[in-house]
Amino acid sequence: MRRPSLADSVSAVRTRRAAWRASADGVVDTEEDLDAGAPEPEPASVAVAPRPPSPPGVPEGKVVSLPGRGDTFARELAGPAGAPTLLLLHGWTATGGLNWCACYGALARHFRVVSIDHRGHGRGIRSRRRFRLEDCADDAVSLADQLGIDTFVPVGYSMGGPIAQLVWKRHRDRVDGLVLSATSRNFRGRPIERAFFPVLMGLSAAARVAPPQWQTAMGRRVIGRRMDDDEFGRWARSEIAGNDPRVILEAGQAIGSFSSHAWIGDVDVPTAVVTTELDSVVPPHRQHKLAEAIDGATIHPVPGDHGAVVMSARAYVPQLVAACRDVARRIG
Repeated sequence: MRRPSLADSVSAVRTRRAAWRASADGVVDTEEDLDAGAPEPEPASVAVAPRPPSPPGVPEGKVVSLPGRGDTFARELAGPAGAPTLLLLHGWTATGGLNWCACYGALARHFRVVSIDHRGHGRGIRSRRRFRLEDCADDAVSLADQLGIDTFVPVGYSMGGPIAQLVWKRHRDRVDGLVLSATSRNFRGRPIERAFFPVLMGLSAAARVAPPQWQTAMGRRVIGRRMDDDEFGRWARSEIAGNDPRVILEAGQAIGSFSSHAWIGDVDVPTAVVTTELDSVVPPHRQHKLAEAIDGATIHPVPGDHGAVVMSARAYVPQLVAACRDVARRIG
């Protein structure tokens, strides 16, 4: 399974941007889009196709209704009695099952483990509202409410990192600690990133008025996954097939707009940062700067690229477990 580079995605879309610009004219966020307190619009209908069973070690999961927000999909392992709860927050274009497929069993030896499919990803909430990372943070807390979880440790990978940071910022009384991985305080410093994220902004605007066939084709170009035609590959494709192409584009643009520089230094809970030291998507120096910005944060390095959570699982999972246990030991 390969995560595309930013250069791959820019090349795929740049030559078409001018033609789509006209379609995007006049498409702007409404106040309702930007108001986190506004009721969710009526969700779009979602076709449910048969799915292969989850791989060994990955809980099958269930649909959970979040009042006033919509239906999401969660996976859960109980863990030891009285153990702290980890709420796993996946990366862009992935799902809770796919992102963490190699991690559930090892984490569940020490923790109660819950994952969520973020809105527009997999079987996450469907909404006509523009994708916002803040809404994903609030979805996570709403899921905790429905599962009877008072406090928890958000564990955020890649896009899940900003979501985890926002869970702390917006719901501080619910957060026991933080584990952040393959992520950063921002995602828009290098020239290629400054080119890529504006392209996504234009495409996401165009997708709101484009026919479904175009949305699907463009979503596939941006995701760009290549998987073996074996049992795991078929399951992984079925997970990604549930993604809403319009929302995936909007989510990419939201990642490019995120910055926690102004407030990340205020984090006052035990924090660990699992760094992917060969990362070609989120530069390792940014991951280290994130850790340095949080008082007392520990660093747990992994010799892997951005997909290390799956592709280098033997190296990654022990470090993730160590980071979570380190945070748990420091929770007051």
